[in-house]
Amino acid sequence: MKVVTVIGARPQFVKAAAVSAVLRTKHTELIVHTGQHYDPQMSDIFFEELGIPPADFYLGVGSKQHGEQTGEMLAGVERILLGEKPDWVLVYGDTNSTLAGALAAAKLHIPVAHVEAGLRSYNKRMPEEVNRVLTDHISSLLFCPTDQAVKNLALEGITRGVVRTGDVMCDAFRLSAARAKERNVGKRYQLAPNSYLLATIHRAENTDDISRMKQIFQAFARIPAKIILPLHPRTRKVLNDSNVTVSDNVQILEPVGYLDMVWLLQRTALVLTDSGGVQKEAYLSKVPCITLRNETEWVETVEAGWNVLTGTDRDKILAAVAHYQNHPRPDYIENLYGDGRASQEILAAMEESGP
Repeated sequence: MKVVTVIGARPQFVKAAAVSAVLRTKHTELIVHTGQHYDPQMSDIFFEELGIPPADFYLGVGSKQHGEQTGEMLAGVERILLGEKPDWVLVYGDTNSTLAGALAAAKLHIPVAHVEAGLRSYNKRMPEEVNRVLTDHISSLLFCPTDQAVKNLALEGITRGVVRTGDVMCDAFRLSAARAKERNVGKRYQLAPNSYLLATIHRAENTDDISRMKQIFQAFARIPAKIILPLHPRTRKVLNDSNVTVSDNVQILEPVGYLDMVWLLQRTALVLTDSGGVQKEAYLSKVPCITLRNETEWVETVEAGWNVLTGTDRDKILAAVAHYQNHPRPDYIENLYGDGRASQEILAAMEESGP
C-alpha cells in the first residue's frame, strides 16, 4: 500500500510515531506535516525523540483563524494527493489538520482511515468536536480506542468500517516509558518524585476566556504544593497580555518534549489539565487527574475514579485536589485502553480492506 499520513500537532506526532513504525515494515508511507504546530519545542523535538521519519512534505501553515488555517491545509494536502495518488490517507485525532486531510482525500475519492475515531465531548463549541464528527462521517475505516467510541459512532448511524483497536497513545506510552527513565529531568528542575503537581493549560475555551484563566490560577495559588506548568505558547501569550497573576508556587517551564513529559507524569502526585491526551497519559501513569473542563472524551477515566471534571471553578478544583490528597487511589483497571498493540490492529485492518 501507499499511504499518505497527515499530521500537524503535538499529540498527532506521538500517535504517528507508533503507527508509522509498524506501517513502514511492509508498506510505503509519505508524511505531510501541515505546520499547525511549528515551534521547534512543539514539533521538531518530537520527531527527534520519537524517531519519526522526516516529513516528506511540509506545508508551513502556522497559526491562523480556523477557516483560513483549514483552507490553506486543504489546498496544500490536495495538491500532494493529486501528485502522489495514494491508496489511503491516514489522519489522527481532532485538529484542523485532521479535518483538512480527510476532506482533501474524500473529495478526491481516496479512502480515509481515522485513528482515534468515535470520541465525543458533545460540546460543539469546541473546534475539536466539530473536526472529529465531520472526519468520522467521511472516513472509510474508523479506528476506535474504546468500546464507548464504538457506541458513539453507532448512535450516529456509523457501523461500517468501525474497528475497536485500542489506543495508539497506549502503544506510544509503553514504548517511551523505559526511555523516559533515563532522562535527567529531576536533576534539571530539582524535582523529587511526588514532590509536585503537574499542570497543563492550552485549550482555547480556557485560554481565550480571561475569567476562566483567573479562576484556574486563583485555585493554583491556594494549593499547598509546588505546581510544575510546562507552558504552551498560546497560554504564555495570554499570560503576558493579561493581568492574570501567577503565584510563587507555580514553576513555569518551556514546552517539554514527549520523553520529559512522560518522566514528569510518572513521578507527579497529581495532574491538573485541560488536555485530552494528558488525561489518558495520567491514567497510564497511575496518577489521579483533575480535568479543567466540563466534559471529557475519556469518560472511562472518570468512571474508574481516576479523573474528575471540575471545569475552571476554583472551589471545585480545590475540593478535587483535597480529595485525591486525602484518600487512597482507586483500584486500577489494566488494559483499559488496550494492550499496546493498537498499531498492529490498525495495519491489519487496512491490509484487509485493501488499497
